[in-house]
Amino acid sequence: MAYIEPSEFVTKMVDAGEQKVYMSTKDTIIRAFMAGAILGLAAIFAITVATKTGSPLLGAVLFPVGFIMLYLMKFDLLTGVFTLVPLALLDKRPGVTPAQVLRNWGLVFIGNFGGALTTAFMMSFILTYGYSTDGGELAAKVSAIGESRTLGYQSHGAGGWFTIFIRGMLCNWMVSMGVVGAMISTSAGAKMAAMWMPVMLFFFMGFEHSIVNMFLFPFSMIMGGDFTFMDYLIWNEIPTVLGNLAGGLLLVGLPLYLTHVKTSASRKLA
Repeated sequence: MAYIEPSEFVTKMVDAGEQKVYMSTKDTIIRAFMAGAILGLAAIFAITVATKTGSPLLGAVLFPVGFIMLYLMKFDLLTGVFTLVPLALLDKRPGVTPAQVLRNWGLVFIGNFGGALTTAFMMSFILTYGYSTDGGELAAKVSAIGESRTLGYQSHGAGGWFTIFIRGMLCNWMVSMGVVGAMISTSAGAKMAAMWMPVMLFFFMGFEHSIVNMFLFPFSMIMGGDFTFMDYLIWNEIPTVLGNLAGGLLLVGLPLYLTHVKTSASRKLA
């Protein structure tokens, strides 16, 4: 279970960011699509466990299996590229420009949304036997979640919007710690353990993850949630995406880069 020093794995973070910029459009979209689909499935799995057992903690404990699967397959989440790709720009890697960073983010967003939406339709279909029944207890639960995390925030106005933003920051602080944690070892078991802990924390605390929400809110609408697509965009997805960007970059990527790559000279004592 080899441990890699921060000075080494932060360089790997910059390398990973550069690699994602140079990745082809086809590969970027496929990897993002699969990541969104798997994370959506993990989300409904955790909600199902919590609903059937009455234990939200158990659902949170099991949710990271989806994150681990997609990471080990080298699939990409928007939350991860928010943290890694800007580091290649800061490090002035050849060819990495602001336009190329935005290209990567845009393609990953499209792929994640496509994958999450596909899983939402698949799960809604099987829960309702082809939309011939109401979906039962699970559908009601998800509908309630969708309403409370759009209209519930809206009822608080600007305070509600910034609450989502901060929850998005806290979410990607933890999720990006999982991404980074997986780089501290070459052992698959150690990678899984390092990812598990922060991802479990974010899910149990109800922080806002843009890709989970790409699944959860369309699924909630299909299941009868009483809110509109614009409610979802304005009162959840947009502030969540911005919060995820701020949290991943400002609370994980930049601090690690500035202290382990751009390390200042040691002090000289008399």
